[in-house]
Amino acid sequence: MPSTSAPQPGLVSPPLALLDGGAPSLAAIASSFELPSPVAALSPLGSGNVNDTYLLRCEAGEQFVLQRLNTGIFTRPDLVMANLAMLSDHAGQRDWPQADQPRRWELPRLVPTRLSEAGSPSRPWLERHGECWRLLTYVSDTICHERVSSPDLAAEVGRALGGFHRLIHDLPCDRLHDTLEGFHVTPGYLDAYDALLAVRKLPLDPAERLCHEAIERRRSLAPVLEEALASGRLRLRPIHGDPKVNNVLLDRRTGQAVTLVDLDTVKPGLLHYDIGDCLRSGCNPAGEDATDLETVHLDLDLARPMLSGYLELARPILTDADLDLVVDAVRLISFELGLRFFSDHLAGNRYFKCRHPRHNLERALVQFRLTDSIEAQLQDLHRLVDQLR
Repeated sequence: MPSTSAPQPGLVSPPLALLDGGAPSLAAIASSFELPSPVAALSPLGSGNVNDTYLLRCEAGEQFVLQRLNTGIFTRPDLVMANLAMLSDHAGQRDWPQADQPRRWELPRLVPTRLSEAGSPSRPWLERHGECWRLLTYVSDTICHERVSSPDLAAEVGRALGGFHRLIHDLPCDRLHDTLEGFHVTPGYLDAYDALLAVRKLPLDPAERLCHEAIERRRSLAPVLEEALASGRLRLRPIHGDPKVNNVLLDRRTGQAVTLVDLDTVKPGLLHYDIGDCLRSGCNPAGEDATDLETVHLDLDLARPMLSGYLELARPILTDADLDLVVDAVRLISFELGLRFFSDHLAGNRYFKCRHPRHNLERALVQFRLTDSIEAQLQDLHRLVDQLR
């Protein structure tokens, strides 16, 4: 989705070429959807780690987002699309939770395909040559950030997630599909990691050993949220699944959050994975791709306004038990992502897009260093949550 580093609308990459294997061009794919005017330009958009995303501009000036869904990860695209449609029906037309503070808020909507030659009903995705494509409305005049640079921005990112949770909290989980079974269930990632180690023949190099040692020290941390769910302290609710900072779009003029994007991972889950991921991604000024590990840390001066902004809107839907486990969630999600990055490195970089063969290893080291920083500030974080209750 839109990014501070993404191409600006109207700028086009090299001429539209055929996709691999002689498949139709991007323009032909896009023209299979109900566009208001012909395709004028397509250019890469955003920096997502999973799907391929393009900004589409029509001849009359309308803009849309064209995406190729990674079906190696989302093996049931029909269920992903059903969840998006359900989310749009439930929350797409709702107003911002604070009625006395109206603001612009809009969720991307699915654009249907054209009717088939046989006249069968259209659907909001297209299958071509084993690939799944969809078209979404473009949320205009917005930007996003890879990192949080100020307390004001931190607070607005927190409000974005808090408002989103408030808008969808009453969407029944039994109406949502689990599109990524095992996603954000940390013990499952630990089991997968153990299975990888069991078949690995090469010894670990020094950087890999650091990751391995970081995991071994924290094995007892992995089940903390799942055990709370099993005991009844927590319950399943609709979650975003990937609310990192660059999935929050902000109005260019006002700086207010307009929406959350990358909604493929909306599913039943634990709100704590969302809360933890938001704080993890937003309160490390060095960013996920930091090259100097000494700069990686959780900044309490960003965590305070971000959590405050979140609770400003989400507090009415949270229990005391929810609040008791917020700090555990922040610590856990950083550990979980480090575990996932390192596991993907060991598996040959099959899940996350990488710029070079050791990219996931470097990402894992960043997350484990961030976990160290969180653990060094546990008392301060607990005190912060108590102050904001």
